[in-house]
Amino acid sequence: MNDHRRLGRELGIFDTDPLIGSGLPYWLPAGAAVRKAIEDYVHELERRNGYQHVNSPVLGKRELYERSGHWSHYAEDMFPPMRVGGEEFVLRPSLCPHHAIIYRSRQRSHRDLPLRVAELGGMYRSELSGVLGGLTRVRAIQLNDGHVFCAPGQAAAEVSAALDLIETAHERLGIRAARYRLSLRGEGAKFVDDPGMWARSESVLRDVLKERGRPYDEERGEGAFYGPKIDIQIADPAGRESTLSTVQVDYFQPERFDLRYVGGERPVMVHRSVVGGLERLVAHLIEVHGGAFPAWMAPVQAVVLPLSDAELPAAERVLRRCVAAGLRAELAPPDRGSLGARIRAHRLVPYQLVVGPREAAGGGAAGRAAVRLRDGSQAGEVPIEELAARSRPFA
Repeated sequence: MNDHRRLGRELGIFDTDPLIGSGLPYWLPAGAAVRKAIEDYVHELERRNGYQHVNSPVLGKRELYERSGHWSHYAEDMFPPMRVGGEEFVLRPSLCPHHAIIYRSRQRSHRDLPLRVAELGGMYRSELSGVLGGLTRVRAIQLNDGHVFCAPGQAAAEVSAALDLIETAHERLGIRAARYRLSLRGEGAKFVDDPGMWARSESVLRDVLKERGRPYDEERGEGAFYGPKIDIQIADPAGRESTLSTVQVDYFQPERFDLRYVGGERPVMVHRSVVGGLERLVAHLIEVHGGAFPAWMAPVQAVVLPLSDAELPAAERVLRRCVAAGLRAELAPPDRGSLGARIRAHRLVPYQLVVGPREAAGGGAAGRAAVRLRDGSQAGEVPIEELAARSRPFA
């Protein structure tokens, strides 16, 4: 079984240290490369689908979260306030209040809608030590978040478009959803007490799921405090489920922040996260792929393997070409062992470029190599630029 906690450390993806703190993993070079590849892919996917990207602070005044409803409904999951200069600041538990402020920072017309805003940003949860583990339950989360501000009549189409985006990303990442869940209101003060608002939101989500023919389960008590949501559940190799991607319909925060567009109309706020928190996502991908990530996502996409010291100058030319073409590449020189040992050491690298006497003799300044794939098959002399093209997420 591929446990991401073991495999992630073996592959140099992430690690932890008690001096930094529980639930605060750090990314090692291989993990930073995987994370950056995913960030770039999702950013471009969102851009191609009409999103504008923003950046907002990881702190906010306590008053912001009182206005959004987080303080009264979600405070137990938030870090305590920090007092600075007579004001109280809080590490944000969510990005949506910041995006509501961004929406209202300009006058909006109905022609501006739907306004799609996205951000990869830090958020913080005061998780208890007993539930923390690896990358799946952490206290500092890098969240792929986004909010669509739209007219009420546009909400269903935007929910469906968000699900399209999620399903496209999951297919590219190699993720198979365990199930779809319609997460509804539960009992108690955790949830906003406005049955009419909840009914309107639920109606939109149910209609979209019905129209798409998507089977789903319903679960009470799993909704956000301000409204219901569609949760895309994933399962680890042991069958344990967790939520990865979500879509939510929110009438509550537009009212709390008095969001409007010209004419006095109030927009609907559709929350959506295409791939959720990067920590949980990468944990799942480690286990799904066993470290053999797709070429576009692999920490090292190509390794150059000179047969002997005589081919080392030619191999270095090949390496330079790989790097110039945009490949994440490294050199495995002969002093690291036999060719077979070096191939085994790099068995998870998608492209293994072997430089022998024939390749070195004919390479000139450009450099040549025989390409071996990680499944052991031989691809021959594939141009470096073609390998680079194959290694892009939108190839």
